[in-house]
Amino acid sequence: MTLVNTAFDGKGFQAWRRSVLIALSAKNKIGFINGACPPPDVTSKEYQPWSRCNNMVTSWFLNSLSKDIGDSVIYSKSAKDLWTSLEHRFGQSNGAKLYHLRKELSGLI
Repeated sequence: MTLVNTAFDGKGFQAWRRSVLIALSAKNKIGFINGACPPPDVTSKEYQPWSRCNNMVTSWFLNSLSKDIGDSVIYSKSAKDLWTSLEHRFGQSNGAKLYHLRKELSGLI
């Protein structure tokens, strides 16, 4: 399942971000990325349901990203960590430009 129709490829982060926030809010899962639904203790009976929902949200994210960007965040510990990573990389006004420049430079080496 995808969260939004267009996969994020490094361009238009703010519009993609807004679409994701709306979709997560509609599915009552926004707490998994804003810290309102932190992981319970691993020994808690609530951990398994939390983990299942966290994995579902993470999967939605990965299916909403281009392959290159998805590959760079696939090992995030949680949906919140994945979201935070994307926010740091692309949330700045020059974040997307920096990503594309780094990608181009890595192709030259």
